[in-house]
Amino acid sequence: MAASLVVAGSLAATPAYAAPGDPGTTWSPIGISAAGDCPSPAKDVPVTPWSLQRVLLDQLWQDDKVTGAGVLVAVIDTGVDDVNPQLAGKVTSGGSPLRDKDKNPVPGDGKTDLVGHGTKVAGIIAAAKRDATGFVGLAKGANILSFRQNDNEGNGDVGTLVESIRSAVDQNARVINISQDVRSSDDSGRFPGYDALKAAVEYAESKKVVVVASSGNDGREGPTYPAAYPTVLAVGASDRNNERASFSQYGDFVDVAAPGVDMLSTVPKQGQCVDNGTSFAAPYVAGVAALLVGAHPDWTPAQIRARIEQTAQRTEHAQNRFIGWGVVDPVKAVTSTAPPADAAVPDRPRALSAGAVVPMPVGLAETQADRDARTATYVIGIGALLVALLGGGAVVVRDHRRRVRA
Repeated sequence: MAASLVVAGSLAATPAYAAPGDPGTTWSPIGISAAGDCPSPAKDVPVTPWSLQRVLLDQLWQDDKVTGAGVLVAVIDTGVDDVNPQLAGKVTSGGSPLRDKDKNPVPGDGKTDLVGHGTKVAGIIAAAKRDATGFVGLAKGANILSFRQNDNEGNGDVGTLVESIRSAVDQNARVINISQDVRSSDDSGRFPGYDALKAAVEYAESKKVVVVASSGNDGREGPTYPAAYPTVLAVGASDRNNERASFSQYGDFVDVAAPGVDMLSTVPKQGQCVDNGTSFAAPYVAGVAALLVGAHPDWTPAQIRARIEQTAQRTEHAQNRFIGWGVVDPVKAVTSTAPPADAAVPDRPRALSAGAVVPMPVGLAETQADRDARTATYVIGIGALLVALLGGGAVVVRDHRRRVRA
């Protein structure tokens, strides 16, 4: 009973490796789809990316308590480089559980990012505002607890993911972002470490920690984990039209969608660049979760999830398997005054009219419209006749006067 661990939901094709922690588990390591166009350091991009243009940031942060300040968000990924000015002073290393194939520790810690993926994920959540760029994290005041849980060399597995989740909870993270997924390689739906991973996210739930995970980039239908566990907020990717991105994994397990196409974010050392994937949709939602946690520190993870789901933009009354409850609306999520709920509920159908419909008789008799048209015809005809009579009378009078003078 094997499994496939797709780390960070990359769009790039990558080879399979035997996971060090479990010879019966295979997984695909990191691969950055835009790596060829993403230097490190990169230039600052002055424009505001489309994913932020749709958000009225002044409304999002109109309350000083709703910036994510004081909220610690764990990023379990490839590490986060805090040299980038937008992340400087905001990142703490949570550690690195990585072991190579010989079970030796892999050099580096949570601030070591040789891939760049984790730095992008962290930026979408908490990048500080700078005049040099239009890009900023949704929870600009939040801080990052970074775990270097996987890399580009095939190191990392379900066991290191479980270890990182538990460590993040113990180090007081309030939100955890997991931009990777695990799936069964057969029809059983199970994989080595299934129960341990489920127990880890349930442990987070018990400690009031919100767990957000990407759905994956296979573009197929079927559950992935940890996203499909009930206590995890599963995020698919949406495009500019608020529709499911073609690569986004879908199914009944998807809770919400968020922008995941042409996503601008921070890269190691300096600047920003663009990438695609559910990897970058998940931190968009994690940023909103951080805002809500900061504004409502007493809310449970279930209430945070429900608020994000209930306020999402959708065209249906309830959840569907493509974009879940809809595309996340950050402003509506943080400004809604509805009381907290433990679960989202379908929208009520809207009545087209409050008045009763009065049926009209059907027949071949003259209708009111026919009568109105007939009356109008009479009026016009009579009016034309009067004009003709007056005109004729004037001609008769004129001719009579001419004869008298003559």
